[in-house]
Amino acid sequence: MINKIDILAIGVHPDDIELGCAGTIVKHIELGFTVGGLDLTQGELGTRGSAELRLVESNNASKIMGLTFRENLGFEDGFVTADNKQYQLEIVKKIRQYQPTIVLCNAIEDRHPDHSRSASLVSTACFLAGLPKIETAINGETQGAWRPKQVLHYIQWKPIKPDFVIDISGCLDAKISAVKAYKSQFHDPNSEEPETPISSQQFIDSVKYRASDLGRLVGVDYAEGFTSDKVIGLDRLDNLL
Repeated sequence: MINKIDILAIGVHPDDIELGCAGTIVKHIELGFTVGGLDLTQGELGTRGSAELRLVESNNASKIMGLTFRENLGFEDGFVTADNKQYQLEIVKKIRQYQPTIVLCNAIEDRHPDHSRSASLVSTACFLAGLPKIETAINGETQGAWRPKQVLHYIQWKPIKPDFVIDISGCLDAKISAVKAYKSQFHDPNSEEPETPISSQQFIDSVKYRASDLGRLVGVDYAEGFTSDKVIGLDRLDNLL
């Protein structure tokens, strides 16, 4: 069964796509693109909250962003590796099922080791999904090969230099609302859970600051940055900001 979409946003943990590319997601949905979400793990090793609570929060965030769907593959948090054949094939199935033109996924290098490993895992799976001799099926239906045109990596904790940025001016409030849907993870002055590197008000402020700083570089209010697995091609120069 094929349910073709334009963009598939993938994160190894629930809240990754919100922090990395929620503004880009919201903007493209407003432009008429179909966007789906895929979380690889339930974030069960997180210091705060629980897997069950993260699921509720991700559903709430998905509604804020306007995702067509969001699924969780239930991989083992903390132990996602780029060369895990089982994980590769599960992602291949999803790529072939939804046939996205563009895949957005974790940062190529970051503080959390799952992020970079997931980046490599997804990139590999997107390539393998285009090989006809790799056979997969969903619900007994054989899938055809499919390879996205672009695999793009959003920026997370580390200030990676982007290959390009997307203007998200007008979408920042929706991005911050989607991030704050994860009440268990981020700043809550009434929480009695342990403090973490992302639970302070300063961290939320840094999300806004990064968007502002990336926007400043290209002359807009706010932007999100991405790196690409391959050279980005433009069909005309006047699409540049």
